[in-house]
Amino acid sequence: MSLYAIGDLHLHFQSELKAEAQLNDPVWIGHEERLMENCKELISDEDTLVLVGDHSWGRNLAECEADFEYIRHLPGRKILTRGNHDMFWDAKKTRKLNDRFQPELTFLQDGFEIYEDYALVATKGYAFEGPYYVDKKGQIIGYDDSKKEHADKLVRREAERLRKSLDAAMSAGYTKIILFLHYPPTNVMEKESIFTDLAAAYRVEQVIYAHCHGQRRFKDSIQGNYKGRLYRLVSGDYLNWEPLKILD
Repeated sequence: MSLYAIGDLHLHFQSELKAEAQLNDPVWIGHEERLMENCKELISDEDTLVLVGDHSWGRNLAECEADFEYIRHLPGRKILTRGNHDMFWDAKKTRKLNDRFQPELTFLQDGFEIYEDYALVATKGYAFEGPYYVDKKGQIIGYDDSKKEHADKLVRREAERLRKSLDAAMSAGYTKIILFLHYPPTNVMEKESIFTDLAAAYRVEQVIYAHCHGQRRFKDSIQGNYKGRLYRLVSGDYLNWEPLKILD
C-alpha cells in the first residue's frame, strides 16, 4: 500500500467556471482527464489518496454531484480535506457528509484517519495573503492592518481545531503523524507560524499543503526539510496532475 496526495482539483462539471487562470493557463486544459489517467497508472485500489482541499467550484452539494462522481471513480481509498473554495462543506456538518458519502469518500475534519501505523490529521489552515504594500523593487514594506487582524483570528481558530485533532491522535496512541493543510503553513512574510510550531511540538513527520497554485505562488511557503519536518506542496498544477507519493 502507498499514500498519495494532490490538491486544488477545482472541478466544475456542474458549475460555471470564472477563474481566469483556470480558463486560460495551458496546465489546466483537460486537467480532469490527465489526473484520471495519472491516478489509474500510479494508484491501486489498496492505496490511499488524500485530496487536499478545493475539490469543486460548486456552491452547494447539488452543484457538486458530478464532481463527487468523478472523484469516486479515482482509484484507491479517497480522503478529502477542506479548502477555502469548498462552499459545500460546513465544518460543523462533516458527519453528515460522511454519513452520505462513506465508504466511497471520507471527509476529514476535527479528528484523524489511519494509514497503517500513521495518524492522518487535517484542517484547512489559514495564512494572511495581503493586501501588501510594495516598494519600487517589489519588496514588501507594509500590509493592510485590518485584513491582517481578521486573518489572525482565522489562524487562531484553525490552529485550535488542529490542536484538538492532534491531541485526539496522540490520545489514541499514535506517535507517527502526517499533517495536511490546505493553506500553506506560512505566508510570504513568515519563516515560522503557529502551524509550524504545532508540527514541531507534536513531532509531525510531514506537512502536506496545497493552495499555492499558479507558478508565481509555488515558492510562497516552506518546501523540503525544515527543522526536522518535511514540507511538501501538492497543488495539482504544481504536480502537473500527478499525485505525489507521501509514504510507501
